[in-house]
Amino acid sequence: MQHLTIVTTGGTIDKIYFDDKSDYKIGAPQIGEILGQLGVAFQFDVIPILRKDSLHINAEDRALIRSTIEAQPHRHVLVTHGTDTMVETAKELASIKGKVIVITGALNPARFQGSDAVFNIGCAVAAVQTLPDGVYIAMNGRVWDPAKVRKNRDANRFEEISGAV
Repeated sequence: MQHLTIVTTGGTIDKIYFDDKSDYKIGAPQIGEILGQLGVAFQFDVIPILRKDSLHINAEDRALIRSTIEAQPHRHVLVTHGTDTMVETAKELASIKGKVIVITGALNPARFQGSDAVFNIGCAVAAVQTLPDGVYIAMNGRVWDPAKVRKNRDANRFEEISGAV
C-alpha cells in the first residue's frame, strides 16, 4: 500500500470533553496527527466529512460517506466512525467494489491516556493493506465481518453475533 485515504466522521475517537458534567464536542480528526507521530511508511490524506456522534448519523450522512469513498482514486480506505452505529454504516458500504474499506473508532477519546484509539488505528491500518476488497470493522484487536458483529454496549466491546453465518 502506497497511499491510504482516511475519511473521518466524528465519534468518540475525536471527542473533547470540556467540563465537569462530561459534556463534549467532536473535535478535529486525530488520526492524521497519530499517524504522523508514528512515522508511517505510506502516504495518506485525511478527508473530514462529518463531526457527529454516530447515534446522530442518518441515511443522508451514510450516502455522503459512500459517495465520498466511491469518488476516491485509491483502493485503500480507512473510515473513523463512532462505535454505536459503525455496523450500520459498514453494511451501507458493503456493495462498493474495488476497494478495501476498514472502519474503526474508539471506545475512549484519542486524547485520553489509555485510549484504545491508537491500537484500533494500528489494527485497521494492518487490515486495510492485507485484506481482499470488501468492508471490515477493526475493533478490540480483531477484524470483523460487519454481518457477523455487534457492539455489546453493556460490556463496551464488539462481539460476534451468535448464530451468524
